[in-house]
Amino acid sequence: MRVAMFGYQTWGHRTLQALLDSEHEVVLVVTHPKSDHAYEKIWSDSVAELAEAHGVPVLLRNRPDDEELMIRLKEAAPDLLVANNWRTWIPPEIFNLPRHGTLNVHDSLLPAYAGFSPLIWALINGEKEVGVTAHMMDDELDAGDIVLQRAIPVGDRDTVTDLFHRTVDLIAPIVTESLDLIASGKVVYTPQDRSRASFFHKRSIEDSNIDWTWPAEDIERLVRAQSDPYPNAFTHYKGSRVRLTKASVSSGIYGGTPGRIFIREGDGVVIVAGAEARRGRSHGLVIERVRTEDGTELPATDLFRTMGGYLTSRA
Repeated sequence: MRVAMFGYQTWGHRTLQALLDSEHEVVLVVTHPKSDHAYEKIWSDSVAELAEAHGVPVLLRNRPDDEELMIRLKEAAPDLLVANNWRTWIPPEIFNLPRHGTLNVHDSLLPAYAGFSPLIWALINGEKEVGVTAHMMDDELDAGDIVLQRAIPVGDRDTVTDLFHRTVDLIAPIVTESLDLIASGKVVYTPQDRSRASFFHKRSIEDSNIDWTWPAEDIERLVRAQSDPYPNAFTHYKGSRVRLTKASVSSGIYGGTPGRIFIREGDGVVIVAGAEARRGRSHGLVIERVRTEDGTELPATDLFRTMGGYLTSRA
């Protein structure tokens, strides 16, 4: 088949590499210009550079809404369009243009976690597995019929970085197998169960601001979901922002006011957490390692040398 691609960052790069390694012909690549957005400066392997290195024509666009793009797509005459991590809406006149339509690759187990940052949201919410779905694009975002889906388990100590590496390795085999099924006519399209659908927004820095009324288990997952190189979960101490790089749930039950710097436990310092803490029904969060605003990383016991005082959501 003749294949065109819309993609960005490492997800798009892995997709394009799979297409280049396949028996199909890559006739055009559309990708976004580089961005200064915090979540788009990481996992930023260049789709444009990979395409250019293989002599594939490249168009840089923020949105696919101009006449030149439509002309170039029609001239390329793709049999299939493949998309992965394209950040804006693709209109029907584009996704319906190829005779086989458009295959979208999304890093969640659709229909759950459609939209943005699915791995982060899934880890925050305590999901037991995550994965990658290849589905056909239609008028509703991430809602088309499924071609293939692969899942991996989420371990109790997995970070989002761990999950990224394990799911991104699924892209090449899923893309390759999906294209082969479509080209052979043997594909079985499975409609999504829309009663199970959920849609999540793009992450921003404020989403990493810790609310100490959350249960310690939820905050611990937030810390793992914002592991390096992602912007870390953070709180404020004595007017300065402090980022948490390692934390765990306390073994003891600690009562009091959420955010209170309470007591040492193991290698860290316990912070009272949870709406039920005032009744003495909550575990605390043991902060083990932190990073200050100047980038210095140190044990929490070196920062919180005396007990008392509070961590807050605002400086």
